[in-house]
Amino acid sequence: MGTLTCPRHMFLWGLSAVFLFAFASLYVQIPGLYGNEGILPARYQMRFTGKTLLELLRDSPTLLWLGPRLGLNTQQGMELICLLGVLLSFGAMVMNPLRDSLVFFCLWALYLSVYQVGQVFLYFQWDSLLLEVGFLTVLVAPLNLLRQTPSRHHDAITFWLIRWLLFRLMFASGVVKLTSRCPTWWGLTALTYHYETQCIPTPLAWYAHQLPVWFQKLSVVATFIIEIPAPFLLFSPIRSLRLGAFYLQVLLQILIILTGNYNFFNLLTIILCFSLLDDDHINFCKQTTSWSQAALSWTAFLIALTVYVFVAYWATVYFGLEINWEKKSLSSKTEFTYYQFNGFLKTVIASSIWLGLLSLFWEVVTTMLRCASVQGIFWKLLSIAQWAIFASAAATMFAISLVPYTYIEYESSSSIWPSVRKAYGTVERYQLVNSYGLFRRMTGVGGRPEVVIEGSMDKNSWTEIEFMYKPGNLSSPPPFVAPHQPRLDWQMWFAALGPHSRSPWFYSLVHRLLQGKRDVIALIQLEESRYPFGKQPPAFIRAHLYKYCSHPQQWWRRQFVEEFFPAVYLGDPVLDSLLSQHGLKDKVQMRERPETLVPRVLRLIREHVRTLSGPLVLWSLFSTAVAICLVKGLFSMPPRDSKCEPSPTEPKSRKTEDTAPPGAQGDKLQKDSESPHRPAEGDGGKNSQRSPRKQK
Repeated sequence: MGTLTCPRHMFLWGLSAVFLFAFASLYVQIPGLYGNEGILPARYQMRFTGKTLLELLRDSPTLLWLGPRLGLNTQQGMELICLLGVLLSFGAMVMNPLRDSLVFFCLWALYLSVYQVGQVFLYFQWDSLLLEVGFLTVLVAPLNLLRQTPSRHHDAITFWLIRWLLFRLMFASGVVKLTSRCPTWWGLTALTYHYETQCIPTPLAWYAHQLPVWFQKLSVVATFIIEIPAPFLLFSPIRSLRLGAFYLQVLLQILIILTGNYNFFNLLTIILCFSLLDDDHINFCKQTTSWSQAALSWTAFLIALTVYVFVAYWATVYFGLEINWEKKSLSSKTEFTYYQFNGFLKTVIASSIWLGLLSLFWEVVTTMLRCASVQGIFWKLLSIAQWAIFASAAATMFAISLVPYTYIEYESSSSIWPSVRKAYGTVERYQLVNSYGLFRRMTGVGGRPEVVIEGSMDKNSWTEIEFMYKPGNLSSPPPFVAPHQPRLDWQMWFAALGPHSRSPWFYSLVHRLLQGKRDVIALIQLEESRYPFGKQPPAFIRAHLYKYCSHPQQWWRRQFVEEFFPAVYLGDPVLDSLLSQHGLKDKVQMRERPETLVPRVLRLIREHVRTLSGPLVLWSLFSTAVAICLVKGLFSMPPRDSKCEPSPTEPKSRKTEDTAPPGAQGDKLQKDSESPHRPAEGDGGKNSQRSPRKQK
């Protein structure tokens, strides 16, 4: 790979934007989710048992333990942490010096702090992925605040960790689809259900669902190719193969963004793909090469072409691809069994570990050689010291990542060294490395299950409570929400997949709606006019389960399935028993403390943001940061004339004189004749032998 200056800047800027989205999206939902009168109050997770601060941080690493020292309750502490995260990530977007290792360490620590008390609303794979990427970025980012030397010979090593994470994410996501034995993935029909059964689809998902079945099955085959064999190209020594893998992964993520609202996850995956680029590709540099370099390039091209042909042949054989010219379609079916794939997986997991180890060894050795060629004893020793530190860190992160990576295959997981397992167990609470596997099973076959909450004042006439984002109203189109994640809407989707006993937080939601808590209602509807019980809370609440399906004439059609939750009222013994059983019963009210400066500022900010929707807050912050970056870029652009430098054979002074007006040339000659530094007349013989160009 070539130099990595531009990809590193793109990666750091993009990750700053993702942190901005993550913190801002969570901030607007804190009162309703984790507030003192929210669905799952975070203060229940903070148990002060008389331990010292270090012991508390060791058991549960969160900065919320410092809240009481600042006069803050748990909700205010979470709001302060999210606001600090927004401020730091916004600053990192608009100011290059803030894209610093220490800043990203703070962002990681802040997000880890809220993750520790986030409970079920923060237990998503992309939250764990953001924490792992954030910690790796501490190694990737420079130490600008400490004025580090400009030498960055270890970039190849730290960026390799990003590539290894991208490989684990994509390869595991492809493998688990088959190891789960889901019949829709094995039958290549998963996408015929996915577009209408995913959590929060986009309007384009409705159109994608209307595509013919043969195209949907071919799309599943393409997904398997991109997620299983293509990730191995990330470690290819041939540049064109790595770039091909980059565009394949980015294409998949863009298609997911267009058809589904998966918050910042797809943007974060695209940012990981930047580790496959180099400066020459970003700047479209095309350098002249010798005949030997040209021959090497042609050889690499032929090898890359051979690899692509082999992958196409492999897909044709193992997925039975056949073109039906009469019907103008393409048929496909899985031509291998689960046991054959399992045997293949055992071999591939071991091979991938050795491939990763060999690739890391190559980066470490080549970086060491570059550090050894640095001029000057001091700079050479400094570069070698940096190399030793980052190489050791990369080897350690690679070793402990093998534990969650091998979860996808039992025998490989059992062969990991006990010392590596012990090291992983030590750092597991910090979310430094994680296991992944997205879309393991396709849910909603035969229609998406949807829980519809209804309220009533007399238990006879019931009114549906419509959510802002999840499907409810049959005539309402699905929205574009990403990169905001409405976490209550997401959990409502998971709740519909099983009985209410698997989602105990639902009891607290019903309880808060019966109480008419404003912060919880804001998670469902911001506009009071669209919430049917804005003036008075309902006396009774119940929930029904429906099957929603896409309809050709309108967005949705639905069919009643069963009662999801019986009608209850405030003080109902059944509801109180469920709340007490799961520790959700309101405890003794906390004693109000005198409001100091920090809580007062937090309250003022909350009052200004309360009426704004999540997507509006996120895109306003992002647009402002982009506008500031564009303005800074315009003012920092060099003058137009400076872009066209004279050729090496033509001196700058001659070019300037040729374009200057006659009067200016005369003034210049007069100034030269009056210059005290002009040569003496006695030097005329010596200077007269110079060429006119040298005399100038």
